[in-house]
Amino acid sequence: MPNVVYSAVGRRKEAIARVRLVPGDGKIVVNKRDLDDYFGLETLKMTVRQPFTITGVNNFDVLVNVRGGGISGQAGAIRHGVSRALCKADPELRTTLKKSGLLTRDPRMKERKKYGLKAARRAPQFSKR
Repeated sequence: MPNVVYSAVGRRKEAIARVRLVPGDGKIVVNKRDLDDYFGLETLKMTVRQPFTITGVNNFDVLVNVRGGGISGQAGAIRHGVSRALCKADPELRTTLKKSGLLTRDPRMKERKKYGLKAARRAPQFSKR
């Protein structure tokens, strides 16, 4: 019997993460590198592992392809994708993840630059003379 694979897509800012959950012992691989090698900061590793600590599930290996954005956005995108994949694996976990706010896609994006301004909201310096 083939192994069941649960896949989902997570997004945050400009980052997009394609996540696959495979039955295993809790190993996380990001872009063919171990989680500890990919993310240097402990807070980012904690962000990625958050869905597993909240639900108490640790019988899946996580394979992630992530691109775009910075490391913080990528960690958030992975967390979103893992949460969505866990919902596919076990629908009872949905209420727990929803209560923790892990299934909500963070809508904050970079604001576009407007004409007549130097940046999104930064106006040219005012001079009386």
